[in-house]
Amino acid sequence: MTAHMSTAPVKGTVLNFNLSPAEIHRTTDRLIAESTAVQDRVAAESRPTFESVIVPLATCENEQSAEYNVVTFVQSVSTDKEVRDASTAAEEKLREFEIESQMREDVYKVVRAVFDNASEMDKLGAEDRRLVEKMELGYRRNGLALDKDKREQLGVKQKRLSELEVRFSRNINENDGAEAFTREELVGLPDDFFEGRQIKIEDGVEKFVVTTKYPDLVPLLKKAKNETTRRRMLYADETRCPENIALMQEAVRLRLEIAQMLGYKTHAEFKLELSMAKAPATVLDFEDDLRQRLEPLADRELKEIEALKRADKEAAGEPYEGLFSWDFRYYSAMVLERKHQISDDEVKQYFSMQSVLRGVLDIYERMLSLKFVRVENAPVWHPDVELYEVWEADGTTFTGHFYLDLYPRESKYSHAAAFPIRSGFTRANGTKEYPVTAMVTNFPKPTPTTPALQKHDDVITLLHEFGHVMHGICSRTKWARFHGTSTEGDFVECPSQMLENWGWEPSALQKFAVHYQTGEPIPTDLIKRLVAAKNEGAGLFNLRQIFFGLYDMSIHHTTDPNVDVKQNFLRMREQITHFSNDSNDTWGMACFGHMLGGYDAGYFGYLWSLVYASDLFESRFKHDLESAKAGADYRHEILLPGGSRDSMISLERFLGRKPNNKAFLRSIGLN
Repeated sequence: MTAHMSTAPVKGTVLNFNLSPAEIHRTTDRLIAESTAVQDRVAAESRPTFESVIVPLATCENEQSAEYNVVTFVQSVSTDKEVRDASTAAEEKLREFEIESQMREDVYKVVRAVFDNASEMDKLGAEDRRLVEKMELGYRRNGLALDKDKREQLGVKQKRLSELEVRFSRNINENDGAEAFTREELVGLPDDFFEGRQIKIEDGVEKFVVTTKYPDLVPLLKKAKNETTRRRMLYADETRCPENIALMQEAVRLRLEIAQMLGYKTHAEFKLELSMAKAPATVLDFEDDLRQRLEPLADRELKEIEALKRADKEAAGEPYEGLFSWDFRYYSAMVLERKHQISDDEVKQYFSMQSVLRGVLDIYERMLSLKFVRVENAPVWHPDVELYEVWEADGTTFTGHFYLDLYPRESKYSHAAAFPIRSGFTRANGTKEYPVTAMVTNFPKPTPTTPALQKHDDVITLLHEFGHVMHGICSRTKWARFHGTSTEGDFVECPSQMLENWGWEPSALQKFAVHYQTGEPIPTDLIKRLVAAKNEGAGLFNLRQIFFGLYDMSIHHTTDPNVDVKQNFLRMREQITHFSNDSNDTWGMACFGHMLGGYDAGYFGYLWSLVYASDLFESRFKHDLESAKAGADYRHEILLPGGSRDSMISLERFLGRKPNNKAFLRSIGLN
């Protein structure tokens, strides 16, 4: 039975997330002091070797990874503002220290001496050799080939950039928008949308408060019949965090200056050096080619949507003025409902979080030959959070821990992500540290009268994010810097995207989708309608993804230090997605967290890696979802290596050939 229960002491080292601000500050200072001492010691080595220089530096990374990640993670989940503030300050301080560390010429000299010692390098195994090569490249990419004055200038710029990135993310997490609407203004929303919802009285009129958190925002944009309501809500979302406009503008300028100081033409050229794509031209060719393929499909979809809105306007006796950004989700949902008789309200009756989570865990247990055990009364950061132990399927070997923090709350990280907390590794003395990952999401919560009912999109998100969790749990690397999702940025989404396919397979859905009241399994007819509708709107949806990727490149693959991040966003969104912007001033890019959250010059990776994910699924799993051989190969060749080897090697070993885009094009309805 999935999710076995355990009341025994938790296996492995349990991490403490309930830190006070003072503890966070002390831990941060200690981590810096310990790391400085290691760097000082290796810098003094007169005969640099792998054992005397590289091993101490990498071992320090291994040992510190958990505490580092805990003190920086709690800003995303703590309910205590002082703790969040301390965590943010800790991240800024640790990032600043990392920049200073990467600028240490004395440490670089001994690392370079090992790198240049052919006889020393020839003795190393593949992962150790990769470690030396990545360390040396990291120092060079941080300016160690520059003269002292330029290195100092570079360090100042890098520290400021790091500070901007932390502040940008914090602003998004802590600045939710909200609007208040009458019941009449929310016509179209189901009854459970109103259950437990905050009410306020304005001028004697009862109104319901709707926030910009996903479980509020998305249903309203999909279901609210009143166009003014949808417009107001999207405006509230896209006028959040005005201070982030200047932060992003400065960050983009600094990234260009840093890249050019290091000898690159643009920031994208600098970033993509470490990717599978390698060069901006490759990315632009990929995006442009796919855009051209999608345009005819999107054009047909637009005509359907336009006809629906024209009919609505005619019925209301109002003029048709075009399609706007707040129309996209509403009319896309309407097309689904009318062509395939699918509505979120019907579908979610079969997807209570309890049954969905049980089903998802069961899928992963079977596929990866694992067993998950939920820990009762576990030490966690919030009562909503659950802790699980992971064991090999036979129950004899402990593998790691994961945490699930599923529901929204004030000031919590506002999207869905898997946070690596601890890398698994084996010490020189044979003792082990086991991997830990936390999944933080914002799925719809239970209401006073219903359990937490999920849309089908939510099921796909859960499958995806839990895929990242398993990448962390199943990875086995010697060094923390290569563990789990520490792969090339344009590959990292691939393993999770591959697992999304189970959410579209009838045989998988029938095992866990049951009506929350009657326990009846999801009707075969509904599954058929869901699957038939999979690619409905694929043209417009994927053009939206291309917009984000091309916007990213427009601000990061340019030599213009003053490229207008706000106007580029608005202009390109209209051009690529074919939906008009609000006539009022908005700044949706200010909450585009990816741009200052590690996906700069990398957003294209979502579609790029989907090419690989589609190939993996169709070639090995499509015709046998429970293939023990395919599951074992997937775990061993895709998940286990992490970033310890080039991802193309992992792909070719799993597929038995080079990957191609045929399955991907079929998967989005293009033949």
